[in-house]
Amino acid sequence: MHGRILLVALLLCINLFLMFRLVWSDQGVFAYLELKNRYAALQEKIDAVDAKSLDLSQEIRRLKSDKAYQEKVVRERMNFVKKDEILYIFPDDNAKSSESGDERKD
Repeated sequence: MHGRILLVALLLCINLFLMFRLVWSDQGVFAYLELKNRYAALQEKIDAVDAKSLDLSQEIRRLKSDKAYQEKVVRERMNFVKKDEILYIFPDDNAKSSESGDERKD
């Protein structure tokens, strides 16, 4: 009789230990759920970077092959003009507001 009680107590302790390891250890359920969430976040970042990479490679291909697109980009980004053209550059609204904000602080 005492042997059975001892065996049941031993099995109960082993089961409690295994339950603790299953739930709260470094390789338990909570750690798995945390890793799963981290994996999903990293996968979203990878997808975003892949999409940006695809866009950039398409733009590179377009810049290499499409002369009209090359001209458009150079004119917009570098303010190039054709012969007999006049370029007017207006200050940005953000630059105006920051300059006027600096003046108000004085």
